[in-house]
Amino acid sequence: MTASEPRWRRLDPDDRRQAILESAIAAFGKQSYAAVQMAEVARDAGVARGLLNHYFGTKRDLYLAVVREMMIVPELENVRLPTGDLDARIAASVDWLMLVLGRHGATWLAVGADGVGDDEEIRAILDEADDRAAQRALDAIGFEGKGARHEAAMAAIRAFGGLVRAAAREWLYREALSDKQVRVLLTETLVRIAEMVMADEM
Repeated sequence: MTASEPRWRRLDPDDRRQAILESAIAAFGKQSYAAVQMAEVARDAGVARGLLNHYFGTKRDLYLAVVREMMIVPELENVRLPTGDLDARIAASVDWLMLVLGRHGATWLAVGADGVGDDEEIRAILDEADDRAAQRALDAIGFEGKGARHEAAMAAIRAFGGLVRAAAREWLYREALSDKQVRVLLTETLVRIAEMVMADEM
């Protein structure tokens, strides 16, 4: 087998789809949308080229699937929320976030943090992702406010998301911050935001 030939693997349908998605995540993290070749994604996933169309449709459909996979947090029923006092819960939440950024930060930034122009489909996915992530963070800290208080808390967490994206760029692209510095920055900021929303200071 040469380096250009696919590494064929026998997988069940779910595993095959996931292998394609993981290959695409890596590809879109390393290259621009235009530069990504579907044949290369298939080869790296170890599947036939036609299976990409079977599972995902077009290149754009595959890209949208990557955006959703990278940006939208898991459903809460599939997630074990952190326990302990407020500081412990926030530390656990930031640990999870740093793990995600460490594994797929380049793709996360490429598909979600570097602008989407006038692409309404991607903007809709990112808006949904922001809302889910904000609600996940509020659930993690045990916030139960309703109405206007809930909306203000959601807005504060969404604003925190902007800091996450900027910090990730400084860490992963510019290398101006270390992972330890990013962890401290995010943790201390989120602690203060959490204290404000829990005390209804927003």
